[in-house]
Amino acid sequence: MNPRTTVPAFAVTIALAFGCHTGSVQTGAAPAALNTLTAEEQAQGWRLLFDGKSTAGWRAYRADSMSSGWQVVDGALTRVGRAGDIVTREQFANFELTLDWKISQGGNSGIFYRVSEDDDAAYWSGPEMQVLDDERHPDAQSRLTAAGSDYGIYPSPAGVVNPAGTWNRVRIVVHGNHVEHWLNGLKVVEYELGSDDWTARVAASKFAPHLHYGRNKTGYIGLQDHGDWVAYRNIKIRVLP
Repeated sequence: MNPRTTVPAFAVTIALAFGCHTGSVQTGAAPAALNTLTAEEQAQGWRLLFDGKSTAGWRAYRADSMSSGWQVVDGALTRVGRAGDIVTREQFANFELTLDWKISQGGNSGIFYRVSEDDDAAYWSGPEMQVLDDERHPDAQSRLTAAGSDYGIYPSPAGVVNPAGTWNRVRIVVHGNHVEHWLNGLKVVEYELGSDDWTARVAASKFAPHLHYGRNKTGYIGLQDHGDWVAYRNIKIRVLP
């Protein structure tokens, strides 16, 4: 049984206060159509990064074209074959990002933010919210590399991610140096880029030799090809002051 069957009331209150889509709370209203914006979202400044029909707005990392290994399947941006990481064509500094992801059994992927192309891989510059099948993938043996974590730097709690083959709801807030990871309506990671704690953690990690890691003030949103099937939909962003 999935250990997270309900969202605590305090988490719902916090999520709603921040304008978060919890993905678990039913309000009685009809669900919004996939890959669309409601009138309220449009008024709040939300934009679609994926329209559910094309890969427009995305490209392969360090390339101008989109890899054929990423395709639109059933309204989701899906890694269907060897592809490499992809990034948005536009860069973002301060933002709120929401999306849904679904991973294959034993699968691994990730969501990068403030990515630059100064190194040979997106993860050497952009912090990563881990996308993972916690039940089967060995990375889940450490909460530092389990679903929802700031990969290799800040751990996420167990029991929040939904099983492989089902959708998970993400919200990432990046505002100045402040970062939050939300998974299925719960805040699972919160940290400050450049803080003493963050600096010490990075220095003790594999990212230490990479001078741009977590230090870009603006950058691309990225999705990781880790060799496994993964799908993303409802990718929306709101630029913050």
